[in-house]
Amino acid sequence: MILSLILIILGFIFLIKGADFLVDGSSNIAEKFHIPEIIIGLTIVSIGTSMPELFISITSAINGYPDMSIGNVIGSSISNLLLILGISTIIKPIKFKRETRLIEIPLCLFISIIFIVICNIEQNVTRTDGIILIFIFILFIIYTIVMSFKGEKFDKEDYITVEEQKNTNKWSTLKDIIFIVLGLVALKIGGDLTVDNSVNIAKTLGLSEKIISITILAIGTSLPELVTSVSASIKGESDIAIGNILGSNIFNMLLVIGTSSLIKPITYNAIYNKDMIILLVATSLLTLFSILPQKNEMNRTNGVIYCIIYIVYVTSLFYI
Repeated sequence: MILSLILIILGFIFLIKGADFLVDGSSNIAEKFHIPEIIIGLTIVSIGTSMPELFISITSAINGYPDMSIGNVIGSSISNLLLILGISTIIKPIKFKRETRLIEIPLCLFISIIFIVICNIEQNVTRTDGIILIFIFILFIIYTIVMSFKGEKFDKEDYITVEEQKNTNKWSTLKDIIFIVLGLVALKIGGDLTVDNSVNIAKTLGLSEKIISITILAIGTSLPELVTSVSASIKGESDIAIGNILGSNIFNMLLVIGTSSLIKPITYNAIYNKDMIILLVATSLLTLFSILPQKNEMNRTNGVIYCIIYIVYVTSLFYI
């Protein structure tokens, strides 16, 4: 028990440093190559921070723990929105660009609906379903590539004409790439240490598989997203903060479950429908936040609402 706690602390250290490396390297690359930071957040950062979910879900599916495979993805997606985005916004309000408001957020909501429908059709995610999910993910990647060329023009309405003088980093592109790789490796190691030892402690306390997967495991695998988004938010990299959350959720629902079901079909337990509804509500609220007054910004009040919903949700898991 004591050893597990020590390893969890060590995992946090890896996560914090990995997030710093990843955000710094990614934002530098985005600036040098004039790639919109939202694209970096939606792809490199979100895929990198979602590696723990991919590893856990595939392993769970292979070992015959479908509840843990599905629960990890649903719980992680809920944690990403309500807890991580909530905390990030409380620390510093997050700006929405036009592309994010009109495309990325509605797209995440649409993909959430598709994911719920596929899971409930036959209470089973088959290999055919997996192919469909992966195909949609490929379309999403194509979209991000297209927007990497058109994003700045698309968002020009949101840009302020006064040029911002940033402290340009003189490090070479190679060093930025090394930073990204080191960040991803550190996040993977930190995620594994934290999750594995959290699960050991949870099992020692006699918690159920669903509770473990949708709370301890989900929060554990979401720690890279938490640290990365909070770090990006503090540094004023709003696009990476929101892009990381949206990209991670899309990655979780499409590629993680798609790949896991291709390896071995996943049986879906209808008990997760309540959690699916929470995921839909959280994504719908994000859509609402982006069109309400001050629609270009998710403010601290929105973040507090998210965190309160998450606390109520997690509490209900133990009593309802």
